[in-house]
Amino acid sequence: MAQQRNLALDWLAYAALRSVVAVIQALPLSVCERGSEALGWLAGTAIGFRRKLVDENLRTAFPDSTGEERRAIARRTWKHLFLMAAEIAHTPRKLHRSNWRAICTVPDERQVVRTMLRDDPKVLISGHYGNFEFGGYLLGMLGFPTHTVARPLDNVFVDRFVNDFRGRTGQRILPKKGSSDDIERVMQAGGALTLLGDQSAGRKGCWVTFFGKKASTHKAVSLFSLTYRAPTMVVYTRRREAPFSYEIGLAGEVDPGAADFEFGSTPLLTEWFTRRLEEVIARHPDQYWWVHNRWKAAKGSRATKRVTKLSAGE
Repeated sequence: MAQQRNLALDWLAYAALRSVVAVIQALPLSVCERGSEALGWLAGTAIGFRRKLVDENLRTAFPDSTGEERRAIARRTWKHLFLMAAEIAHTPRKLHRSNWRAICTVPDERQVVRTMLRDDPKVLISGHYGNFEFGGYLLGMLGFPTHTVARPLDNVFVDRFVNDFRGRTGQRILPKKGSSDDIERVMQAGGALTLLGDQSAGRKGCWVTFFGKKASTHKAVSLFSLTYRAPTMVVYTRRREAPFSYEIGLAGEVDPGAADFEFGSTPLLTEWFTRRLEEVIARHPDQYWWVHNRWKAAKGSRATKRVTKLSAGE
């Protein structure tokens, strides 16, 4: 009975989401932008949702910033999050093979295409920055389908709805748990695996420096690259000045199969891609998800103290 009640509540939440998406799709993007600004003010300033966490994260990342500077970044971050949701809702109707160049610039297009066309397995690493959902959607539309490792959403109806959007152009979602066989098949076939490289992995993760503070990161991200000797790119999708206008960039690329490869261990490679993500985020910090607790595993962690001592040569 309780399970049926939970399913009913999940379905109602899903129906509400579909209704909101339908309204958003009927509105011009200019209206969505103004609405995002208002909702961002409501969530971040009036209600103060996650205000303490956001300010703490920004203080960690930018220790020299003033309170007003952090509040300004926080306001723009909330606007970005709401606008990102609106842009995703508009993507299937507004993005086509015939117009994508009017929407996106790809400064390193030749290098990205050259790597994606290789017969080797590929690993693409991104973060909770910009409109990362748009990047995967566009790659699939251009004939580069990817496999993304992600945790299923708790609401099965919403999870199916989100994954239907992701899979519309060929992107396939692999659950974090129980997908090792699928991942092996993808990599053995020379496919492309996409991963978010800025998620906390708890106290048993790989500890690296992120904005000057030790952060736990999933070891699997680097292990996939090293195990399969897969060319690895750190990529991002940054919104430009206007809504639904992006720069899809390459922040760095390494090839574990190359003779001059310098990052042959999990800590070294994890530190490398974390630094690349940090550089991208620092240029436009308002497009990063400061609302998630990136450093949560570091609080009171003995691992953090141990790594800090090792870094200091003690």
